Amino acid sequence: MAENGAQTKRDERIAFILLAVFLAPALSVAIVGGYGFIVWMSQIVLGPPAG
Repeated sequence: MAENGAQTKRDERIAFILLAVFLAPALSVAIVGGYGFIVWMSQIVLGPPAG
């Protein structure tokens, strides 16, 4: 039983590292980059913002 608990804790630690170190930054870059791309393309199609 003790090994099973230790394995679960190890799995949780690996999942946390995967989410916090790799997935969250990659998702942030993808969201910001996607928004920038949408703004860029809309300005190409619709022209610059009127000011």
